[in-house]
Amino acid sequence: MPNSALNLLRNWITADNPRLALSGVLFVIIVAGVLVGAMFGSLGPIISIGLIGAVVVGMLMLRSTQMGLVVLIALVCLLPYGALPIRVGFRPTFLDIALAALFAVWVIRLITGQQRTFVTSPLGPLVIAFQGWALFIFIFGLRYGGLNVTVARNFLEVLLAVSIFFLIINQVKTLNQLNQISRAIILAGGGTAALGIFFYVIPENWSIQILSLLRVFQYPTEGILRYIEDNPEQPMRAISTSIDPNALGGLLVFLTIISVTYLFSKHPVLPRRYLFIIAGMTSLTLYLTFSRGSLLGVIAGLGIISLLRYRKLVWVMVALAAIMVVLPQTQVYVQRLVEGIQGEDLATQMRFGEYKDAFNLISRYPLTGVGFFGTPDIDVYVGVSSVYLLLAQQLGLVGAGLYGLIGLIYLLIVFTSVNRLPKNHLLETPLLAYGAAILGAMIGGVFDHFYFNLTFIHIAAFYWLIMGLGMVAVLLWRQETVKT
Repeated sequence: MPNSALNLLRNWITADNPRLALSGVLFVIIVAGVLVGAMFGSLGPIISIGLIGAVVVGMLMLRSTQMGLVVLIALVCLLPYGALPIRVGFRPTFLDIALAALFAVWVIRLITGQQRTFVTSPLGPLVIAFQGWALFIFIFGLRYGGLNVTVARNFLEVLLAVSIFFLIINQVKTLNQLNQISRAIILAGGGTAALGIFFYVIPENWSIQILSLLRVFQYPTEGILRYIEDNPEQPMRAISTSIDPNALGGLLVFLTIISVTYLFSKHPVLPRRYLFIIAGMTSLTLYLTFSRGSLLGVIAGLGIISLLRYRKLVWVMVALAAIMVVLPQTQVYVQRLVEGIQGEDLATQMRFGEYKDAFNLISRYPLTGVGFFGTPDIDVYVGVSSVYLLLAQQLGLVGAGLYGLIGLIYLLIVFTSVNRLPKNHLLETPLLAYGAAILGAMIGGVFDHFYFNLTFIHIAAFYWLIMGLGMVAVLLWRQETVKT
């Protein structure tokens, strides 16, 4: 019956008689207008537009994993915490839906035979071992607390986030696809940086009013703006749509390193003038977050790039450092850096307290940690501003060791490939960008916990996505050497 109705409608619209065809088109327009009008009237314009956009984007994602990856990147950078305004037992985020759609398309391709191979890469066994250990600890940790929907859902999100590594290396097969994803990352980075600067420079009450509109997507409406040490008398910190300035800083570690690397590349994926603007915006937004750990991560990432290839970058970094030291407007930032190094400011002292408590918990449960359900001891707690210590608390020294080992071996593989490449090879820039981005995140992870945290799943997903893209560049280079 539905097919016959559709055939009748199709014949009506495509009829040879122009008047009859026009009446069919008008009928479709009127019906669509009534449906859309009813939707807007019952749900409101913002939710209705979002729902229509989500349907269109969802249809595109189900047709192409490449489109799905672009959507995932856009969500991570521009709407990381956005959730559906309706409940289905819980409120799924847009990121949840994007991840589910990506993996659904991949599984369908495997089932239907469109893809007959499963690539693991040299890192694959270690990544699988890390996931297996995390699953074991999740089950083992049930003895410390009862299973609930929130923790189970968050843990599933973590497993999917890590699995993005395998999805990337199995779906991104060509340099053209890799460049498309790189372009999407840079543009999305420019978008989040532009929003961060915009909300920083406009009047504060305007920022609050605009960002409060996101409440329909479950964004907070109180305490939106953030300040140094949560003191409104101190300078404001950039947040963009990431809510937390340190989380934004953690994301900008990737975005700044990648955009700057492509700016200096001999093979940019965008016109250089656009790369210059985007790299400038991401760097400025990173500065405005006042996230010192993220700044050190970016310095480390760009430093290794300048040593390996782009020596001019050293002078740019030196010039920017000199400007920061000299300009009166940057003295607050310089002072906070000095205080952080000396351990004098409140935030650093609180970190030292967290580290002490973390070592106390780890000493009690060194191998397995306490899992994801909290701690069985009332005098210690799970939570510390370091991804490695947090992993050691939750997954024990075994889990933290596997995580760190994966990163180190990845860096070894990527930078070894860079050294073997002919200078200005087409794969040079993605290898440098995605290798240095992970290095920056690993350095930043010493001071921040965002790169493997159930609350900030979008940054964890981005970490493994970036690692997957770097490994794609390695595999493409190895295929090229085999052919020659």
